[in-house]
Amino acid sequence: MRTTQFLILIIFLSCNTVFAQQNGHRAPEATAAEVKGSFWDIPKLTKAYMEAAPIDKNDGIPVGELGVDGGDKEMILRLARHIAINLYGNYDSFLIAHKGKLLFESYYTRGRINLAHPQASATKTYTGLLLGRAIQLGYLTMADLDKPLGSFLKDLDPSKFIEDVEKTTLHQALTMTTGIHVSDENREKMQKNPVKLKGQGEVQALFEYSDPITPESKVFRYSAGPALVMQVIDAVVPGTAKDFIKNEFLDKMGIVNYDWQTAPSGLPQSGWKISITSRDMVKIGILAMNKGKWKGEQLIPEAFIAKATSKLVDTGDNAVYYGGSIGVSNEGYGYLCWNADLKVGNKSYFSTSAQGGGGQFIILIKDLDLVVVTTGHNNRYPSTLRMTAEEILPAFLK
Repeated sequence: MRTTQFLILIIFLSCNTVFAQQNGHRAPEATAAEVKGSFWDIPKLTKAYMEAAPIDKNDGIPVGELGVDGGDKEMILRLARHIAINLYGNYDSFLIAHKGKLLFESYYTRGRINLAHPQASATKTYTGLLLGRAIQLGYLTMADLDKPLGSFLKDLDPSKFIEDVEKTTLHQALTMTTGIHVSDENREKMQKNPVKLKGQGEVQALFEYSDPITPESKVFRYSAGPALVMQVIDAVVPGTAKDFIKNEFLDKMGIVNYDWQTAPSGLPQSGWKISITSRDMVKIGILAMNKGKWKGEQLIPEAFIAKATSKLVDTGDNAVYYGGSIGVSNEGYGYLCWNADLKVGNKSYFSTSAQGGGGQFIILIKDLDLVVVTTGHNNRYPSTLRMTAEEILPAFLK
């Protein structure tokens, strides 16, 4: 009994210490050397930073005040204190936007307000949005989503394809239902000649070396879908996909602090290996919440956003990322976006999210006009969705 009381006391004191550090504590920023260096070399913060009235940094994000513009301030601060002592895993940042305004911002361990954070598989969602941008500019149409990939990729040799792979559509690539799967043995064969994997050679190899395509194989499965989407983007836009990403997406949203690496194909990475800041993740969340509009400009078609954020595929309640827990059910997938029902009391709220290994999340709750962003590292099973259902939603239902 005394041991339990002691542990409770320690947690109480830790929480209050972290809370005290908020007042008058400057937002943590990485040095110029740290920004250019490796994320993993960033020293851990000695003080967690929490701000219930975020600073307007003139970065395009409107700001407000938690408790005044929405949400229960004490409930969110209590949650942030618990995050600070790792009760939910190793988080680096936790931010909330409500009705288009950033109301809460916090950083822990390796989190910095100006540091681009590795995104892992959240990158897939951004790749989907890039395709939407190409549609908005007229390089593709919504009807093209149901066309075979080969109708856009002109450098392929169909005579060497496995049977039925030529029927693979953009829609299937976006929903991870292509049926394409390359065995470890065949992947080794592919990688013996890296030169042949450059450009559309990557697609040629996938279409040659995949296991047979069957109706049974065309179910949701993490696959080369994002890479196929990036190949189409590169094929249809003027110039290169790299230039398109910068000029027509990142620059449009004022995202200047980023690292978007190059894949072995020579095209931009599509499924991982990019970094952006937590605030820029908030921007992407607000863009999706605003049905593809950013600062009054329609960057992505509303129809594409509606598809992307809908449940198009049932993944089951033990999907790849972090579901199957109390309060989280009916998991599914849209266009390179996850979705799930988050239960609060007797009511469920539909959520859409970008998710990346380690704890990268952009969670949208449309019914509440709520965007939740987290970053983290070394979180094998982060409980962000459960945390949102149990701790965050109730704070915005009062």
